[in-house]
Amino acid sequence: MQQIAADIEQLQMKVAFQEDTIESLNQALIEQQKQLEELQFSMRQLANKLRAIEPSHLAPEHEETPPPHY
Repeated sequence: MQQIAADIEQLQMKVAFQEDTIESLNQALIEQQKQLEELQFSMRQLANKLRAIEPSHLAPEHEETPPPHY
């Protein structure tokens, strides 16, 4: 009977440890999701800024005249 009680107590401790581990993993996942959303927002902002930059006054590479040594 004592063995059964000891086994139950051990299982309860394992369950408590697993619950703590699951909660820690959940918090880490929440933080990573928040960071991912912030990075996605930053990437969208950068992409929008790059699109808004006026093109330079240089001709595209295929329209450039070759240098004189060609």
